[in-house]
Amino acid sequence: MNQDKLIPHLFRSEFRNLAAVLTQYFGIDHIQAAEDIASETFLSALETWSYKGVPENPKAWLYKVAKNKALNYQNRNNLFHKKITVQLKANAAPSEIDFSEAQIQDSQLQMLFALCHPAIPAEAQVGLALRMLCGFGIDEIASAFITNKEVINKRLYRAKEKLREINVPLEIPAAPEINNRLENVLLTLYLLFSEGYYSECNDAVLREDFCLEAMRLTHLLIENSQTNQPAANALMALMCFHASRFPARKNNAEQIVLYHDQDETLWNQELIAQGAFYFRQAATGNKLSRYHLEAGIAWWHTQKNDSPEKWENILQLYNRLLQISYSPMAALNRAFALAKANGSAEAILEAEKLQLTDNVYYFMLLGELYSETNTKKSKENYTQALILARTQPEKDAIRKRLAD
Repeated sequence: MNQDKLIPHLFRSEFRNLAAVLTQYFGIDHIQAAEDIASETFLSALETWSYKGVPENPKAWLYKVAKNKALNYQNRNNLFHKKITVQLKANAAPSEIDFSEAQIQDSQLQMLFALCHPAIPAEAQVGLALRMLCGFGIDEIASAFITNKEVINKRLYRAKEKLREINVPLEIPAAPEINNRLENVLLTLYLLFSEGYYSECNDAVLREDFCLEAMRLTHLLIENSQTNQPAANALMALMCFHASRFPARKNNAEQIVLYHDQDETLWNQELIAQGAFYFRQAATGNKLSRYHLEAGIAWWHTQKNDSPEKWENILQLYNRLLQISYSPMAALNRAFALAKANGSAEAILEAEKLQLTDNVYYFMLLGELYSETNTKKSKENYTQALILARTQPEKDAIRKRLAD
Protein backbone atom coordinates (compact mmCIF):
# COMPACT_ATOMS: atom_id res chain seq x y z
CA MET A 1 0.00 0.00 0.00
CA ASN A 2 1.51 3.33 -1.00
CA GLN A 3 1.82 6.24 1.41
CA ASP A 4 -1.13 8.17 -0.05
CA LYS A 5 -3.44 5.29 0.87
CA LEU A 6 -1.58 4.02 3.94
CA ILE A 7 -1.85 7.13 6.12
CA PRO A 8 -5.64 7.55 5.68
CA HIS A 9 -6.04 3.81 6.31
CA LEU A 10 -3.95 3.99 9.48
CA PHE A 11 -5.73 7.14 10.60
CA ARG A 12 -9.08 5.34 10.45
CA SER A 13 -7.76 2.30 12.34
CA GLU A 14 -5.20 3.80 14.75
CA PHE A 15 -6.39 7.32 15.62
CA ARG A 16 -9.01 5.81 17.93
CA ASN A 17 -6.38 3.63 19.64
CA LEU A 18 -4.11 6.60 20.29
CA ALA A 19 -6.97 8.81 21.50
CA ALA A 20 -8.48 6.15 23.79
CA VAL A 21 -5.22 5.09 25.45
CA LEU A 22 -3.99 8.68 25.91
CA THR A 23 -7.34 9.78 27.39
CA GLN A 24 -7.26 6.82 29.75
CA TYR A 25 -3.67 7.73 30.72
CA PHE A 26 -4.24 11.46 31.23
CA GLY A 27 -7.84 11.37 32.47
CA ILE A 28 -11.04 12.74 30.97
CA ASP A 29 -10.00 16.30 31.89
CA HIS A 30 -7.49 16.11 29.07
CA ILE A 31 -9.55 14.46 26.35
CA GLN A 32 -8.81 17.38 24.02
CA ALA A 33 -5.07 17.04 24.61
CA ALA A 34 -5.29 13.33 23.82
CA GLU A 35 -7.15 14.07 20.58
CA ASP A 36 -4.63 16.79 19.63
CA ILE A 37 -1.65 14.50 20.27
CA ALA A 38 -3.23 11.75 18.17
CA SER A 39 -3.79 14.24 15.32
CA GLU A 40 -0.27 15.66 15.60
CA THR A 41 1.16 12.13 15.44
CA PHE A 42 -0.40 11.61 12.02
CA LEU A 43 0.76 15.03 10.88
CA SER A 44 4.31 13.98 11.84
CA ALA A 45 3.87 10.76 9.88
CA LEU A 46 2.76 12.68 6.81
CA GLU A 47 5.75 15.02 7.03
CA THR A 48 8.40 12.43 7.95
CA TRP A 49 7.35 9.56 5.70
CA SER A 50 7.25 11.86 2.68
CA TYR A 51 11.01 12.38 3.00
CA LYS A 52 12.31 9.27 4.75
CA GLY A 53 9.85 6.71 3.45
CA VAL A 54 7.39 4.51 5.31
CA PRO A 55 8.98 2.75 8.34
CA GLU A 56 9.16 -1.02 8.51
CA ASN A 57 6.49 -1.10 11.24
CA PRO A 58 4.19 1.93 10.74
CA LYS A 59 1.97 1.16 13.76
CA ALA A 60 4.92 0.88 16.13
CA TRP A 61 6.27 4.16 14.73
CA LEU A 62 2.97 5.90 15.43
CA TYR A 63 2.79 4.55 18.98
CA LYS A 64 6.37 5.61 19.73
CA VAL A 65 5.85 9.13 18.37
CA ALA A 66 2.55 9.46 20.27
CA LYS A 67 4.29 8.42 23.51
CA ASN A 68 7.04 11.01 22.97
CA LYS A 69 4.52 13.75 22.21
CA ALA A 70 2.51 12.82 25.31
CA LEU A 71 5.61 12.97 27.54
CA ASN A 72 6.65 16.28 25.99
CA TYR A 73 3.17 17.61 26.69
CA GLN A 74 3.54 16.64 30.35
CA ASN A 75 6.98 18.18 30.65
CA ARG A 76 5.82 21.47 29.11
CA ASN A 77 3.11 21.80 31.74
CA ASN A 78 4.63 21.50 35.20
CA LEU A 79 1.38 22.02 37.09
CA PHE A 80 -0.32 19.52 34.81
CA HIS A 81 2.59 17.13 35.29
CA LYS A 82 2.22 17.22 39.09
CA LYS A 83 -1.52 16.73 38.87
CA ILE A 84 -1.20 13.75 36.52
CA THR A 85 1.54 12.17 38.64
CA VAL A 86 -0.73 12.28 41.69
CA GLN A 87 -3.67 11.01 39.65
CA LEU A 88 -1.69 8.13 38.17
CA LYS A 89 -0.52 7.03 41.62
CA ALA A 90 -4.04 7.26 42.97
CA ASN A 91 -5.34 5.12 40.11
CA ALA A 92 -2.41 2.70 40.32
CA ALA A 93 -1.98 3.17 36.59
CA PRO A 94 1.20 2.08 34.79
CA SER A 95 3.94 4.69 34.66
CA GLU A 96 4.42 4.12 30.94
CA ILE A 97 1.87 4.61 28.21
CA ASP A 98 0.75 1.13 27.22
CA PHE A 99 -0.35 0.46 23.63
CA SER A 100 -0.78 -3.29 24.04
CA GLU A 101 -3.83 -4.87 22.42
CA ALA A 102 -5.44 -5.56 25.80
CA GLN A 103 -4.90 -1.98 26.98
CA ILE A 104 -6.26 -0.55 23.72
CA GLN A 105 -9.40 -2.69 24.03
CA ASP A 106 -9.94 -1.77 27.70
CA SER A 107 -9.37 1.92 26.98
CA GLN A 108 -11.84 1.94 24.10
CA LEU A 109 -14.51 0.23 26.19
CA GLN A 110 -13.97 2.65 29.09
CA MET A 111 -14.04 5.58 26.66
CA LEU A 112 -17.29 4.27 25.16
CA PHE A 113 -19.00 4.36 28.55
CA ALA A 114 -17.62 7.84 29.26
CA LEU A 115 -18.79 9.29 25.92
CA CYS A 116 -22.24 7.76 26.39
CA HIS A 117 -22.82 9.41 29.75
CA PRO A 118 -26.50 10.44 30.18
CA ALA A 119 -25.45 14.08 30.69
CA ILE A 120 -24.33 14.24 27.03
CA PRO A 121 -27.04 14.79 24.33
CA ALA A 122 -27.61 11.77 22.05
CA GLU A 123 -26.41 13.56 18.88
CA ALA A 124 -23.21 14.62 20.65
CA GLN A 125 -22.66 11.05 21.90
CA VAL A 126 -22.81 9.72 18.35
CA GLY A 127 -20.55 12.53 17.11
CA LEU A 128 -18.00 11.91 19.86
CA ALA A 129 -18.06 8.17 19.17
CA LEU A 130 -17.48 8.80 15.46
CA ARG A 131 -14.57 11.12 16.22
CA MET A 132 -12.84 9.54 19.21
CA LEU A 133 -13.62 5.84 18.76
CA CYS A 134 -14.03 5.49 15.01
CA GLY A 135 -11.47 7.99 13.69
CA PHE A 136 -13.85 9.93 11.44
CA GLY A 137 -12.93 13.45 10.38
CA ILE A 138 -15.02 16.49 11.29
CA ASP A 139 -16.00 16.98 7.62
CA GLU A 140 -17.30 13.38 7.42
CA ILE A 141 -19.32 13.77 10.61
CA ALA A 142 -20.76 17.09 9.39
CA SER A 143 -21.76 15.45 6.11
CA ALA A 144 -23.48 12.60 7.93
CA PHE A 145 -25.54 15.02 10.03
CA ILE A 146 -26.16 17.30 7.02
CA THR A 147 -24.61 20.32 8.67
CA ASN A 148 -21.29 22.19 8.58
CA LYS A 149 -18.10 21.48 10.47
CA GLU A 150 -18.47 24.61 12.64
CA VAL A 151 -21.70 23.18 14.08
CA ILE A 152 -20.03 19.81 14.71
CA ASN A 153 -16.96 21.41 16.31
CA LYS A 154 -19.16 23.41 18.68
CA ARG A 155 -21.27 20.35 19.50
CA LEU A 156 -18.24 18.21 20.29
CA TYR A 157 -16.55 21.02 22.24
CA ARG A 158 -19.61 21.47 24.47
CA ALA A 159 -19.79 17.70 25.04
CA LYS A 160 -16.10 17.50 25.99
CA GLU A 161 -16.52 20.43 28.37
CA LYS A 162 -19.45 18.65 29.99
CA LEU A 163 -17.37 15.50 30.42
CA ARG A 164 -14.69 17.58 32.12
CA GLU A 165 -17.19 19.46 34.27
CA ILE A 166 -18.77 16.34 35.72
CA ASN A 167 -15.40 14.54 35.72
CA VAL A 168 -16.70 11.30 34.23
CA PRO A 169 -14.55 8.36 35.37
CA LEU A 170 -12.90 6.28 32.67
CA GLU A 171 -14.09 2.89 33.79
CA ILE A 172 -16.75 0.27 33.20
CA PRO A 173 -19.44 1.01 35.81
CA ALA A 174 -19.85 -1.30 38.77
CA ALA A 175 -22.58 -3.94 38.84
CA PRO A 176 -25.38 -1.82 40.43
CA GLU A 177 -25.07 0.88 37.76
CA ILE A 178 -23.97 -1.05 34.70
CA ASN A 179 -27.45 -1.94 33.42
CA ASN A 180 -28.60 1.68 33.17
CA ARG A 181 -25.33 2.84 31.68
CA LEU A 182 -25.18 -0.06 29.23
CA GLU A 183 -28.64 0.89 27.99
CA ASN A 184 -27.31 4.31 27.02
CA VAL A 185 -24.25 2.79 25.33
CA LEU A 186 -26.43 0.41 23.30
CA LEU A 187 -28.68 3.26 22.21
CA THR A 188 -25.66 5.26 21.01
CA LEU A 189 -24.36 2.29 19.01
CA TYR A 190 -27.86 1.71 17.60
CA LEU A 191 -28.03 5.38 16.51
CA LEU A 192 -24.53 5.14 15.03
CA PHE A 193 -25.57 2.10 12.98
CA SER A 194 -28.80 3.83 11.94
CA GLU A 195 -26.83 6.90 10.85
CA GLY A 196 -25.12 4.65 8.31
CA TYR A 197 -28.11 2.48 7.41
CA TYR A 198 -30.47 5.39 6.76
CA SER A 199 -27.72 7.66 5.46
CA GLU A 200 -28.77 11.26 4.99
CA CYS A 201 -25.46 12.14 3.38
CA ASN A 202 -26.18 13.78 0.03
CA ASP A 203 -24.07 11.35 -1.99
CA ALA A 204 -24.62 8.06 -0.16
CA VAL A 205 -27.44 5.54 0.05
CA LEU A 206 -25.60 3.67 2.77
CA ARG A 207 -22.57 4.52 4.94
CA GLU A 208 -21.21 1.03 5.46
CA ASP A 209 -18.20 2.39 7.35
CA PHE A 210 -20.49 3.85 10.05
CA CYS A 211 -22.34 0.54 10.33
CA LEU A 212 -19.16 -1.52 10.54
CA GLU A 213 -17.79 0.73 13.29
CA ALA A 214 -21.02 0.31 15.27
CA MET A 215 -20.67 -3.46 14.86
CA ARG A 216 -17.01 -3.36 15.96
CA LEU A 217 -17.85 -1.43 19.13
CA THR A 218 -20.82 -3.69 19.90
CA HIS A 219 -18.50 -6.67 19.54
CA LEU A 220 -16.21 -5.08 22.16
CA LEU A 221 -19.15 -5.17 24.58
CA ILE A 222 -19.82 -8.83 23.83
CA GLU A 223 -16.18 -9.78 24.37
CA ASN A 224 -16.20 -8.30 27.87
CA SER A 225 -17.78 -10.49 30.57
CA GLN A 226 -19.35 -7.49 32.39
CA THR A 227 -21.08 -6.15 29.30
CA ASN A 228 -21.82 -9.40 27.47
CA GLN A 229 -25.54 -9.16 28.19
CA PRO A 230 -28.64 -10.32 26.24
CA ALA A 231 -29.49 -6.85 24.91
CA ALA A 232 -25.95 -6.40 23.54
CA ASN A 233 -26.20 -9.74 21.73
CA ALA A 234 -29.64 -8.82 20.39
CA LEU A 235 -28.25 -5.53 19.04
CA MET A 236 -25.37 -7.40 17.39
CA ALA A 237 -27.84 -9.84 15.82
CA LEU A 238 -29.92 -6.93 14.52
CA MET A 239 -26.85 -5.34 12.94
CA CYS A 240 -25.74 -8.62 11.33
CA PHE A 241 -29.16 -9.25 9.80
CA HIS A 242 -29.31 -5.73 8.35
CA ALA A 243 -25.69 -5.84 7.17
CA SER A 244 -26.36 -9.13 5.36
CA ARG A 245 -28.52 -7.22 2.85
CA PHE A 246 -26.09 -4.35 2.23
CA PRO A 247 -24.96 -5.62 -1.21
CA ALA A 248 -28.59 -5.69 -2.39
CA ARG A 249 -29.65 -2.31 -0.94
CA LYS A 250 -28.05 -0.26 -3.72
CA ASN A 251 -27.44 -0.75 -7.42
CA ASN A 252 -24.39 -0.02 -9.56
CA ALA A 253 -25.54 3.59 -9.95
CA GLU A 254 -25.52 4.01 -6.13
CA GLN A 255 -29.33 4.23 -6.06
CA ILE A 256 -31.58 2.80 -3.34
CA VAL A 257 -33.05 -0.63 -4.09
CA LEU A 258 -36.25 -1.11 -2.08
CA TYR A 259 -36.76 -4.37 -0.20
CA HIS A 260 -39.20 -6.01 -2.63
CA ASP A 261 -36.88 -5.20 -5.57
CA GLN A 262 -33.71 -6.61 -4.00
CA ASP A 263 -31.75 -9.48 -5.54
CA GLU A 264 -31.92 -12.10 -2.80
CA THR A 265 -28.89 -13.95 -4.19
CA LEU A 266 -26.78 -10.99 -3.04
CA TRP A 267 -27.75 -11.43 0.62
CA ASN A 268 -24.75 -12.51 2.72
CA GLN A 269 -25.62 -15.90 4.20
CA GLU A 270 -22.56 -15.92 6.48
CA LEU A 271 -23.71 -12.71 8.18
CA ILE A 272 -27.23 -14.12 8.51
CA ALA A 273 -25.77 -17.17 10.26
CA GLN A 274 -23.69 -14.93 12.56
CA GLY A 275 -26.80 -12.93 13.38
CA ALA A 276 -28.65 -16.14 14.22
CA PHE A 277 -25.81 -17.12 16.59
CA TYR A 278 -25.97 -13.80 18.47
CA PHE A 279 -29.77 -13.98 18.51
CA ARG A 280 -29.56 -17.36 20.26
CA GLN A 281 -27.07 -15.85 22.75
CA ALA A 282 -29.60 -13.08 23.44
CA ALA A 283 -32.31 -15.57 24.41
CA THR A 284 -31.48 -15.54 28.13
CA GLY A 285 -32.73 -13.57 31.12
CA ASN A 286 -36.24 -12.21 31.56
CA LYS A 287 -36.02 -8.77 29.92
CA LEU A 288 -37.30 -8.21 26.39
CA SER A 289 -35.56 -5.21 24.81
CA ARG A 290 -36.38 -3.28 21.66
CA TYR A 291 -33.27 -4.87 20.14
CA HIS A 292 -34.71 -8.37 20.59
CA LEU A 293 -37.87 -7.35 18.74
CA GLU A 294 -36.06 -5.46 15.99
CA ALA A 295 -33.65 -8.36 15.55
CA GLY A 296 -36.66 -10.67 15.14
CA ILE A 297 -38.10 -8.35 12.49
CA ALA A 298 -34.75 -8.15 10.72
CA TRP A 299 -34.41 -11.96 10.78
CA TRP A 300 -37.77 -12.40 9.05
CA HIS A 301 -36.57 -9.94 6.40
CA THR A 302 -33.68 -12.30 5.63
CA GLN A 303 -36.14 -15.10 4.84
CA LYS A 304 -36.70 -15.29 1.10
CA ASN A 305 -40.31 -16.45 1.13
CA ASP A 306 -43.13 -13.88 0.90
CA SER A 307 -45.69 -15.96 2.79
CA PRO A 308 -48.56 -14.62 4.92
CA GLU A 309 -46.88 -16.26 7.93
CA LYS A 310 -43.76 -14.16 7.43
CA TRP A 311 -45.61 -10.84 7.34
CA GLU A 312 -47.99 -11.80 10.15
CA ASN A 313 -44.97 -12.52 12.37
CA ILE A 314 -43.37 -9.22 11.39
CA LEU A 315 -46.63 -7.40 12.10
CA GLN A 316 -46.94 -8.92 15.58
CA LEU A 317 -43.33 -8.03 16.38
CA TYR A 318 -44.00 -4.42 15.35
CA ASN A 319 -47.12 -4.36 17.53
CA ARG A 320 -45.01 -5.38 20.53
CA LEU A 321 -42.20 -2.99 19.61
CA LEU A 322 -44.53 -0.01 19.46
CA GLN A 323 -45.79 -0.88 22.93
CA ILE A 324 -42.35 -0.77 24.53
CA SER A 325 -40.51 1.73 22.31
CA TYR A 326 -42.66 3.86 20.03
CA SER A 327 -41.07 5.67 17.09
CA PRO A 328 -42.56 7.16 13.90
CA MET A 329 -40.28 5.01 11.72
CA ALA A 330 -41.43 1.83 13.47
CA ALA A 331 -45.06 2.92 13.03
CA LEU A 332 -44.50 3.47 9.30
CA ASN A 333 -42.78 0.11 8.92
CA ARG A 334 -45.66 -1.55 10.78
CA ALA A 335 -48.09 -0.06 8.24
CA PHE A 336 -46.09 -1.67 5.42
CA ALA A 337 -46.14 -5.04 7.23
CA LEU A 338 -49.89 -4.60 7.77
CA ALA A 339 -50.36 -4.10 4.01
CA LYS A 340 -48.44 -7.29 3.27
CA ALA A 341 -50.39 -9.25 5.89
CA ASN A 342 -53.92 -7.81 5.57
CA GLY A 343 -54.00 -5.75 2.38
CA SER A 344 -53.36 -2.12 1.45
CA ALA A 345 -56.83 -0.76 2.32
CA GLU A 346 -56.41 -1.45 6.05
CA ALA A 347 -52.79 -0.26 5.95
CA ILE A 348 -53.75 3.07 4.31
CA LEU A 349 -56.23 3.81 7.12
CA GLU A 350 -53.58 3.09 9.75
CA ALA A 351 -50.83 5.01 7.93
CA GLU A 352 -52.91 8.14 7.39
CA LYS A 353 -53.73 8.30 11.11
CA LEU A 354 -50.04 8.96 11.74
CA GLN A 355 -50.14 12.35 9.97
CA LEU A 356 -46.34 12.49 9.61
CA THR A 357 -46.62 15.27 7.05
CA ASP A 358 -43.00 16.39 7.40
CA ASN A 359 -41.60 12.89 6.84
CA VAL A 360 -40.50 11.85 3.34
CA TYR A 361 -40.98 8.15 4.16
CA TYR A 362 -44.60 8.76 5.15
CA PHE A 363 -45.45 9.98 1.65
CA MET A 364 -43.29 7.29 0.02
CA LEU A 365 -45.23 4.65 1.95
CA LEU A 366 -48.59 6.12 0.97
CA GLY A 367 -47.43 6.35 -2.63
CA GLU A 368 -46.62 2.65 -2.52
CA LEU A 369 -49.85 1.66 -0.73
CA TYR A 370 -52.03 3.57 -3.21
CA SER A 371 -50.10 2.35 -6.28
CA GLU A 372 -52.37 -0.62 -7.00
CA THR A 373 -55.75 1.02 -6.31
CA ASN A 374 -55.52 4.78 -6.93
CA THR A 375 -52.89 5.98 -9.38
CA LYS A 376 -53.79 9.65 -8.87
CA LYS A 377 -53.33 9.51 -5.09
CA SER A 378 -50.19 7.44 -5.49
CA LYS A 379 -48.65 10.13 -7.73
CA GLU A 380 -49.75 12.90 -5.35
CA ASN A 381 -47.99 11.23 -2.44
CA TYR A 382 -44.84 10.44 -4.38
CA THR A 383 -44.75 14.06 -5.61
CA GLN A 384 -44.98 15.32 -2.03
CA ALA A 385 -42.24 12.90 -1.05
CA LEU A 386 -40.07 14.32 -3.83
CA ILE A 387 -40.54 17.83 -2.40
CA LEU A 388 -39.44 16.66 1.07
CA ALA A 389 -36.53 14.49 -0.12
CA ARG A 390 -33.17 15.83 1.03
CA THR A 391 -30.70 13.48 -0.62
CA GLN A 392 -30.04 12.55 -4.21
CA PRO A 393 -30.55 8.79 -3.68
CA GLU A 394 -33.98 9.47 -2.16
CA LYS A 395 -34.95 11.71 -5.08
CA ASP A 396 -33.75 9.13 -7.60
CA ALA A 397 -35.78 6.36 -5.92
CA ILE A 398 -38.95 8.50 -5.86
CA ARG A 399 -38.57 9.56 -9.50
CA LYS A 400 -38.19 5.90 -10.45
CA ARG A 401 -41.44 5.00 -8.66
CA LEU A 402 -43.22 7.92 -10.36
CA ALA A 403 -41.93 6.75 -13.72
CA ASP A 404 -43.06 3.19 -13.01
